[in-house]
Amino acid sequence: MTVKIYIPRDAAALSLGAEKVAKAVAQEIASRGLDAQIVRNGSRGMFWLEPLVEVEVEGKRIGYGPVKAKDVADIFEAGLITGGAHPLCLGEVENLPFLKEQTRLTFARCGITDPLSLQDYEAHGGLKGLRRAAGMAAADIVKEVTDSGLRGRGGAGFPTGIKWKTVLDTPGVRKYIVCNADEGDSGTFADRMIMEGDPFVLIEGMAIAGLATGATKGFVYTRSEYPHAIAVMTEAVEIARAAGILGASVLGSGKAFDMEIRTGAGAYVCGEETSLLNSLEGKRGVVRAKPPLPAHKGLFDCPTVINNVISLASVPVIMDKGAAFYRDFGMGRSRGTIPLQIAGNVKYAGLYETAFGLSLGDIVDRIGGGTRTGRPVKAVQVGGPLGAYFPRALFDTPFDYEAFAAKDGLIGHAGIVVFDDTADMLKQARFAMEFCAVESCGKCTPCRIGSIRGVETADNIARGIEPEKNRALLADLCNTMKFGSLCALGGFTPYPVMSAMTHFPEDFSPAPLIEAAE
Repeated sequence: MTVKIYIPRDAAALSLGAEKVAKAVAQEIASRGLDAQIVRNGSRGMFWLEPLVEVEVEGKRIGYGPVKAKDVADIFEAGLITGGAHPLCLGEVENLPFLKEQTRLTFARCGITDPLSLQDYEAHGGLKGLRRAAGMAAADIVKEVTDSGLRGRGGAGFPTGIKWKTVLDTPGVRKYIVCNADEGDSGTFADRMIMEGDPFVLIEGMAIAGLATGATKGFVYTRSEYPHAIAVMTEAVEIARAAGILGASVLGSGKAFDMEIRTGAGAYVCGEETSLLNSLEGKRGVVRAKPPLPAHKGLFDCPTVINNVISLASVPVIMDKGAAFYRDFGMGRSRGTIPLQIAGNVKYAGLYETAFGLSLGDIVDRIGGGTRTGRPVKAVQVGGPLGAYFPRALFDTPFDYEAFAAKDGLIGHAGIVVFDDTADMLKQARFAMEFCAVESCGKCTPCRIGSIRGVETADNIARGIEPEKNRALLADLCNTMKFGSLCALGGFTPYPVMSAMTHFPEDFSPAPLIEAAE
């Protein structure tokens, strides 16, 4: 019987040498004349163990990691094919604490299946949701998603079902589904992992959205910095189309839905939905004023659903298991699961899918293992470069949209970046303003000019020039940007700046400037 050896083709694993490991494994198989097959799967999300090599033995997956090309011969010598003992052997992968304690719904197949095997996808529960949806009325699909409590996982947390119902109820000659895969936030990689590790779940989710709203065309708008995701998604769409999952009659339902992959040119602001639409139309990526909302007049002035990758990828399990099953996870108005992306100065960096409700301290200290340097945690930024910095005093905050908002924070795309006690929070605040200045589309004055003045003001504080006056000026700039900007880029930049000033005031009180004696 052919033995399957799994080696990730995920970008994180590739960056750590997975391609060299795969070549070394292929050479060992050939030279030893073994009946073995290499499967290039996605990542399990345990980045400190990548490249993670797994072998299937008697229905169980035994892992070895992190493996380097130079280790491969020794691992084969130790009996890799039968899961033999070796210093890099981790035992059964599913029993590793980081994986065992997760609730994997959206990422149930990621790292387990061959991303481009439709047979693998169906064998692990794929297409059940779409098959059910194909036999339902559009309004009933929308109700199922609404009742599940699913909210936008891209950052805003807007109820997905309400957005879908608006598009369903809005008349239009043509309607569109647009997947926002422009994952530009630092410390986030969930979208990329889905596109590279389980592309069919995104395709299935978009097809369900199409059936639910009457949309017949979909676009995945992703980053040019994601070449592996683009390649996998492009091939997966072709496979799905050939299998009748996409096209003139989705799974023989008589309802049409097709989709394309489109690539952006590297503008962070195109993660904002109206800028994204402009870019898709071939225009400059600048923010549109609202109203009209994209649900009424979006892509090419047609009713358009714009959802994040994780939002759409969560729909198949809802349609398969039912709204009540999904809604049973979570807390408050935050229902279902959320893929936490743990990064920065942390011991166990990776993706951890769990129900809403874990405390920030539990995530950082227990799951993340504290800092990689072993120094005390000083701050944690949640929600990307526009997220607030939380000190340890706020680590009891549960991971919940409303709980974070109550502490002047935001969950965003659930990126969690950890900093130890060597971090200078004044420099971090300056970086937020500089980031906004560089990435601003330039359409509105508060964002375009306010961010530049913010950098100048932070520099004056660092130099000890009238620190009290400049701290007040920086706070005033933040207030203007928060309430005067057209989109979240300028509107959310104050979150990291004000949280840094509020929670780490000592970093905003440098020694006063001493004039040189004449």
